[in-house]
Amino acid sequence: MPLLYANTLCSKSAQAPTEGSLLQAAPRSLPVPWDPAPGAHYNSSFLGSSRRQKAGSSCLGWKLVPATEEGQGPFPRATQPQRRGLPLASTRPAPASSRGSPGPAPPLAAARGGLQLPKRPAAALGHMVLGVRARYRRGLPGGSAMGQRVPGVPWAVAFLALLALRGAAAAAPNFVLVLADDLGFGDLGSYGHPSSATPHLDWMASRGLRFTDFYSSSSVCSPSRAALLTGRFQMRSGVYPGVFSPGSRGGLPLSEVTIAEVLKAAGYATAMVGKWHLGLGMNASFLPIHQGFDHFLGVPYSHDQGPCQNLTCFPPDIKCFGTCDQGVVPVPLLWNQSIVQQPVSFPDLVPLYNKFSRNFIADCARQGIPFLLYYASHQSSLPFLQHTHYPQFASQEYTGQSQRGPFGDALAEFDGSVGQLLQALKDNGLANTTLVFFTSDNGPSTLRMARGGSSGLLKCGKGTTYEGGMREPAVAYWPGRITPGERVTHELASTLDVLPTLTALAGAALPKVALDGYDLSPVLFGSGKSPRQTMFFFPPSPDPLHGPFAVRFGKYKAHYFTQGSLHSDTTPDEACHGLTPLTPHLPPLLFDLESDPAENYDLLQSGVGPELLQVLKEIQLHKVLFEQRMEFGESQIRKGRDPALQPCCVPNCTPKPSCCHCS
Repeated sequence: MPLLYANTLCSKSAQAPTEGSLLQAAPRSLPVPWDPAPGAHYNSSFLGSSRRQKAGSSCLGWKLVPATEEGQGPFPRATQPQRRGLPLASTRPAPASSRGSPGPAPPLAAARGGLQLPKRPAAALGHMVLGVRARYRRGLPGGSAMGQRVPGVPWAVAFLALLALRGAAAAAPNFVLVLADDLGFGDLGSYGHPSSATPHLDWMASRGLRFTDFYSSSSVCSPSRAALLTGRFQMRSGVYPGVFSPGSRGGLPLSEVTIAEVLKAAGYATAMVGKWHLGLGMNASFLPIHQGFDHFLGVPYSHDQGPCQNLTCFPPDIKCFGTCDQGVVPVPLLWNQSIVQQPVSFPDLVPLYNKFSRNFIADCARQGIPFLLYYASHQSSLPFLQHTHYPQFASQEYTGQSQRGPFGDALAEFDGSVGQLLQALKDNGLANTTLVFFTSDNGPSTLRMARGGSSGLLKCGKGTTYEGGMREPAVAYWPGRITPGERVTHELASTLDVLPTLTALAGAALPKVALDGYDLSPVLFGSGKSPRQTMFFFPPSPDPLHGPFAVRFGKYKAHYFTQGSLHSDTTPDEACHGLTPLTPHLPPLLFDLESDPAENYDLLQSGVGPELLQVLKEIQLHKVLFEQRMEFGESQIRKGRDPALQPCCVPNCTPKPSCCHCS
């Protein structure tokens, strides 16, 4: 039976509602924002996710309600795709009834002023070690639940085993993964920008580890995010060509295993805030809560993929700059898979994200549960939405405060968000047990000129396979493990390496799939060499015929194909421009990135000596071996678009899309 995403109000007596009272308590179906009834409150425990509950069972604040009518909900109804279990050596699939269920939608007041998190009732203490309990339960014959007698297992032994598991969970590190949007290599003060106000990110760099040779897997949003979460090139998961749109039929396949799923199986609480951009699909089946995240607060795609005309980006009433997609619904703000605001209020968005993040960290600290927080900003390169992605926006506190104008204001607010995350970790005693990792999804959109970010001395930007499109700032900060003191590494690393690294640090099991990333622990905690020796550069629209456009091996980079991009227009270098066609190079263009990171001087212009000939042979060998191993999955983006899939907070309203407004 399909499940309706339903709010559950719990009375202050903390008694579990019955099936009948549950339906009566919900004032209306979830997608339309509403304020709670008098005398009731949200028991919105951030760790008692409904995804861990069976449908129809009482829970800490929400419940699954059978949907009996079509059209109940903000997304088109369809049979939910069967959710697969994790292909991990130490885990078993969760019961089908517990997968993919959403949490409660907060009231509209939450969207305006931040999430309201009442204290957890005494009954919630039993959920302090949900992840540990799940692992302990899996180790018992028949998956017996705690509290039941298990034949053949003395209670003393079982109790000691539980204590051991709780101790292991307490020792597990926490992870905060911060992803900027369209932030260039040269945008931060610690990377050389003379007027960027990024004190918190710069402080992380001064007290942590700063990477100079860190790469995204792609030069545009959706593919790079897919690779970050899966540790696999985007072609394997079918996230190509280009990016997802509001009405895309496809999304990150549920068969893919994300870092959230890996850590959740190891007892972690998981949450995401910000920009998803990996598809919605029928019945919102591709959203983060179906990809391993217990909670999601954010927007489902890029904020410029909705009409921005006449919307306020900077207080008190500065309208968003430029034009954004027309003919589609306004960009919604989602809580799990429920629309709480449409269009989203940009000046209020970042304070809401920050409050959610602080509360999530504090709740995990109180419960003693390790966590993953994925903070995917949209504050980096466009002047309308969160932050640095076009169009940029900022709250009252940051508007007009930067020397860099609107882009600088948005970037400063993003940096302020990082500061709040660091402060929350410190306030909750978690600073020394938490790895904070920061990077960007791709290079800057130089099409927007001063509003689009800076790639510094690197060539071109977003949409290209030149260094400016895929080489990103990256900082690892962990006071308890990473030795402070202006550490800089020139070792090769990538967003593809995030999943293997975090998995190793958590002591979890890697997915049983082909991975393209490596464990970077030797680089993080010492002067060890990176296991990554090569990086392959694919365009936004890859195909097996052309293969990687460029290959980096050691300090050398060979370009077999080059092509410009509209995202990198307006720069003086015509090689970056959108009208610059696909150009093959035989022999390839060859650059020494240590002496020429701007890719200005082709080493082969003056002939090929024995040393360079050997370099070309090695690069070609790595390229051929990689192409033999690479398998292109079915393209999710080529599945096309369906306007009926666009999220609308008033599902049956007319005329669409203009009627999709809930403010």
